[in-house]
Amino acid sequence: MSISSENLQFLKDLAENNRKEWFEAHKPDFLQYKEEFKQFHESVGSLMEQHDQISGSRAFRIYRDVRFSKDKTPYKNNWSGGFKRATSQLRGGYYYQVSPGNSFVAGGFFGPNSQDLLHIRKQISQDSEPLLEVLNSKAFKDHFGELKGEKVKTSPKGFSIDDPAIALLRHKQFLVYRNFTDEEILKPDYASMVNESFKAMRPYFDVMSMYLTTDLNGEELT
Repeated sequence: MSISSENLQFLKDLAENNRKEWFEAHKPDFLQYKEEFKQFHESVGSLMEQHDQISGSRAFRIYRDVRFSKDKTPYKNNWSGGFKRATSQLRGGYYYQVSPGNSFVAGGFFGPNSQDLLHIRKQISQDSEPLLEVLNSKAFKDHFGELKGEKVKTSPKGFSIDDPAIALLRHKQFLVYRNFTDEEILKPDYASMVNESFKAMRPYFDVMSMYLTTDLNGEELT
């Protein structure tokens, strides 16, 4: 399952005419391409259920919430969707976006609270090997390159600059990200391509889930 070239063109036109009058005049096109994206999203979800436990699936609305934004354009110029992993033991969420020139899959931990962030860092400092094994794997590198996200400049409070895992400990965010070209989006198997990237993300989520759901002795947190 892929996204049609007409659908991509609609998003391009919407970006150039992001106002209510234009949108209402092209409402039939919007409804057609919204349904196409819904089917695409369902295809990705069906594929994901073959390799992970998914408890929530959401195709996001194209309407923007402008209440607290300086940008008052009413519509997004993308389709996007996400999947939530099942149970409190499986952490991490899958997200993807389809947009002309800016399509990607992403996942990870965007803004862990201070308690979770400290716990992740303690776990990494004590035993970074499981995480490094994933990050250095061919599958991870082929899909995502490297772990991304904001970092502190030196070392976080309570951790030594000489810690062997300092490069990981500097992270405030733990994100994985892969871009797709417009040409890739239009390929017949694009849903499978998105799914394969999510599948490659799974081992990373599993290690982070282990860190977040066990104490420093490896015992399950209650």
